[in-house]
Amino acid sequence: MTIATSDNLRLDWVVITYMAFIHLTALFALLPSNFNWTAVGLMIFFHWVTGGLGVTLGWHRLVTHRSFQTPKWLEYFLVLCGTISCQGGVIHWVGLHRIHHLHSDTQPDPHDSHQGFWWSHMAWMLHKIPADEQISKFTKDISGDRVYQFLDKYFVLVQVVLGLLLYALGGWPFVVWGIFVRLVLVFHCTWFVNSATHKFGYRTYESNDCSKNCWWVALLTYGEGWHNNHHAYQYSARHGIKWWEIDLTWMTIQFLQQLGLAKNVKLISPEQT
Repeated sequence: MTIATSDNLRLDWVVITYMAFIHLTALFALLPSNFNWTAVGLMIFFHWVTGGLGVTLGWHRLVTHRSFQTPKWLEYFLVLCGTISCQGGVIHWVGLHRIHHLHSDTQPDPHDSHQGFWWSHMAWMLHKIPADEQISKFTKDISGDRVYQFLDKYFVLVQVVLGLLLYALGGWPFVVWGIFVRLVLVFHCTWFVNSATHKFGYRTYESNDCSKNCWWVALLTYGEGWHNNHHAYQYSARHGIKWWEIDLTWMTIQFLQQLGLAKNVKLISPEQT
């Protein structure tokens, strides 16, 4: 596999344009005419729906690692929530994340932290990376599912439909805050898991990589910041192992268990804590 560094990879101008458009459009939130507290509240709500329920609970712990099981309708709902985060297609995202765990912090890792903070945070996705060619190999369990195929292919269209709905409900403030500001914040919160938690924090377990437990990333990402715990025990539905390691996503899984909607929940043994 080709070593992924900015020195030997071509820029992906589609992604660069996409990211620039979203970040620049979010700046319209600075206009007083686009501000109201309802729009801010909407942004916070969708941050949780897309970043918490979608990316963290759905795409990551449920689909990527199969840390627990849900009814198919709920799985599809959570995948849809993640799709609204607009972090690419779900099949592509899951494939890259599985590759990351297989090669964490080594040269084939798409966002190898040894290449620097900027690279692991977002620069890697601005290039055409070799790992893209390996996606099908790592996503055979979901790539044949028509719902996954649709959401993977039309994730931008889903966002446009949501934007039109928000515009109808609250005009441009709802669009600016509910779409663009929210996208930027969820983007960077997710990316901090790739960058900050491989640089800042403490290590509880030996995981043969640079992963660390970072409390402030855990707060921003509903528990994903307990990254050393996760890399040591990737299958575990609970990332916050110690009593002080608050893991809101694990609390959500417990709630789903109480409702009978989460089963076969995988956890580490008491001896491993």
